[in-house]
Amino acid sequence: MDLTDIRGKYIAAVAGAAGEAALEEVRVAALGKKGEISALMATLGRMDPDERKAAGAQLNALKDEIDAALRARKAALADAALDERLRAEWLDVTLPARPRRMGTIHPVSQVMDELTAIFADMGFAVAEGPQVESDWYNFDALNIPPEHPARQEHDTFFMARAEGDNRPPHVLRTHTSPVQIRALQTMGTPLRVIAPGRVYRMDMDQTHTPMFHQVEGIAIDRDISMANLKWTLEEFCRAFFEVDQVELRFRASHFPFTEPSAEVDIRYSNVGGQLRIGEGDKWMEILGSGMMHPKVLQAAGVNPDEWQGFAFGMGIDRIAMLKYGIPDLRAFFESDLRWLKHYGFSALDVPDLPGGLSR
Repeated sequence: MDLTDIRGKYIAAVAGAAGEAALEEVRVAALGKKGEISALMATLGRMDPDERKAAGAQLNALKDEIDAALRARKAALADAALDERLRAEWLDVTLPARPRRMGTIHPVSQVMDELTAIFADMGFAVAEGPQVESDWYNFDALNIPPEHPARQEHDTFFMARAEGDNRPPHVLRTHTSPVQIRALQTMGTPLRVIAPGRVYRMDMDQTHTPMFHQVEGIAIDRDISMANLKWTLEEFCRAFFEVDQVELRFRASHFPFTEPSAEVDIRYSNVGGQLRIGEGDKWMEILGSGMMHPKVLQAAGVNPDEWQGFAFGMGIDRIAMLKYGIPDLRAFFESDLRWLKHYGFSALDVPDLPGGLSR
């Protein structure tokens, strides 16, 4: 059989191969180790030089042509298979995506973000501190000595000490006021900061939990007054509750770390079970405030004869309940997702992280 016949036979076999398996059989028959063209290539060694040169060129050209035909047919078969698969497994990319159940930010976290933004507009920075505090930062520096009755009101969680460890006791902080002391020590005066975060007290009843959230703030300068405090709180309440007018009432009170001290009430009404802030004939306590006590300034290394300022503190859980109309404290228990969903703060029902992990 001359090379023309061999070429015609294998080119026809390549063109007629119905699949990759049949095409592989053609390749092995022509170019495999025992293939017909490979066998012809093996005879070149027995030829004289001139004959070998001419026959070698023809065989190499034939080999390359068949190899190219095999590659082209393989690509054509792959394209045909892809076209068939696309016809069978089509997807309309213009269809809307499948709906996914979306979660929301927890109301406490959302309120933290909101109040941080509001106070930032008034020039307050955010300060943070440890949740496990020393007895000095949590009490003594805030004018609450060991014999002070306010310690009984806080009734705190103290850290256990090993026998023989005589270091001062540490406690889960009962308020975020220790952050104010740390901020004054590190940042100096003048100063305007808020300190949001978790706090811990031995309160366990229908209206209290042993862990809750507070935000406290201070403003220290040379000529700060109660008037500045009143304006700051009014502006905050107006922005936070999203009302044009608010009315606050300051009632004389006592806090160890402020003098004078005042409880702050806000005017509200309850119409058809809906709470309306800024109108009506009722008053509700929302926070405590006052002018920084000179002893607290001294404890932080600030001269009270040169600097003065105000302080305030409020429960974040409480103002979140007021703003979003949540009457039940159970809504803030992360384990009770039904309450959160009822008030519009749905948790994720289906984890969306690899390995079945949830956020």
